[in-house]
Amino acid sequence: MIKEFRLPDLGEGLTESEIVSWKVNVGDTVSLNQIIAEVETAKAVVELPSPFAGVVTALHEQPGTVVEVGKPIVSFEVEGDAGAQVAAGGAAEAPAAKREPNLVGYGAVVEATGRPARRPRNFAAAPPVAEPVETKPVETKPFETKPVETAVPVVEPVETRPVEPKPAETVTGERPRSTPPVRKLAKDLGVDLEQVTGSGPGGLITRDDVRNFVGGGDLPAAAQELAGEAVPTQERVPSAQPGEREVRTPIKGVRKFTAAAMVSSAFTAPHVTEFLTVDVTPAMELLARLKASKAFAGLKLTPLTLVAKAALIALRRNPTLNSRWDEANQEIVQFNYVNLGIAAATPRGLTVPNIKDADRMTLAELSTALSGLTETARAGKTSPAELSGGTISITNIGVFGIDAGTPILNPGEAAILAMGAVRKMPWEYQDQIALRQVMTLSLSFDHRLVDGEQGSRFLADLGALLADPGMALAMV
Repeated sequence: MIKEFRLPDLGEGLTESEIVSWKVNVGDTVSLNQIIAEVETAKAVVELPSPFAGVVTALHEQPGTVVEVGKPIVSFEVEGDAGAQVAAGGAAEAPAAKREPNLVGYGAVVEATGRPARRPRNFAAAPPVAEPVETKPVETKPFETKPVETAVPVVEPVETRPVEPKPAETVTGERPRSTPPVRKLAKDLGVDLEQVTGSGPGGLITRDDVRNFVGGGDLPAAAQELAGEAVPTQERVPSAQPGEREVRTPIKGVRKFTAAAMVSSAFTAPHVTEFLTVDVTPAMELLARLKASKAFAGLKLTPLTLVAKAALIALRRNPTLNSRWDEANQEIVQFNYVNLGIAAATPRGLTVPNIKDADRMTLAELSTALSGLTETARAGKTSPAELSGGTISITNIGVFGIDAGTPILNPGEAAILAMGAVRKMPWEYQDQIALRQVMTLSLSFDHRLVDGEQGSRFLADLGALLADPGMALAMV
């Protein structure tokens, strides 16, 4: 029996991924959960395990190809009785009596042998719709008029048959009807779907509706440029040739996601940045003692480790910086946990993986988590789960020899801290000029959520902890 594996949604509503490399060839025998490919999402490079055990019969996409979620990428020949195969006209008698093992994170098993079991309840008198699905199981196109709008999640459009006015009537007064990819596109562009008129069946809002809304001049020019990037387009091949003065690189993957996130943040959150230069000599002396301590043997302790721990302590006294602006519900969400994001420069671009529940960690646990996080990010192996759910972030620009900057907020977060380089400088110390180790801290925050007083108090607390680590006893 031939089974097709369709590209799953590997992250929060991601609509496409690029095939980086295949780990198998046609004719290879694979086992369940064996790694068969590497794919690059908008956030990271992910290893794709096989949901079947069998023989590879076809690789539908070549490395370097951008594939939409829900499209078949590989076919397997798996063992199974012939009676279980779907014949033309026999789909009704062949519900999947035997389900294949399904992988965590892939959602429901995507079968190409017919419609989902719940679909026929909406099709009591619509036999013509079932025929194309049975005769061509490779393509799940429930409506010929809009084949691109629903790659895998084909459930929503089914409810909006032209002969039934009820779905269209229920649209009024409710959340605008749209698919997850369309909602993600609207979010990236800063479009309020309440203001968009859907042209799909029953008022369904499509990607074209969002792009047309943007093109109509309802958004800033920068956001209109983003609209062209957020939709899969024909890939441009890099045109690097000897003697040429330009190199053109397709905007995709991590770079594309980062660009969309930064534009969205810059045009949504009113940024304020404050600076504080601190004598961190006591903190650096503490760091040297900790490195020499047997309790921290084998751990990688860096200035980032101490700054991260100090920031977590300061957040306890200033929790408004650990919050989010919920535009849809008109609420401010304050988190009682801290998922600490760490900006990491990788060969594929900037990523911000986060450490879950960092506020509950000891200094040793935080050091281990930071080391693992940065190594995984630089290797391009960060999972989508590690890239989502952050509540506040730190970017270490000091490793590049930079003192200060105005960092842009990670979307959905209220604050981001940039730590500068530690430099030996003449500094006032005990009423005299001495050579001290100095660092500049730069804090950007969302002024909708954080007032100047709150941001200033957080930065002052952080500076006090680095100038005198013993202050932690008074703040905890």
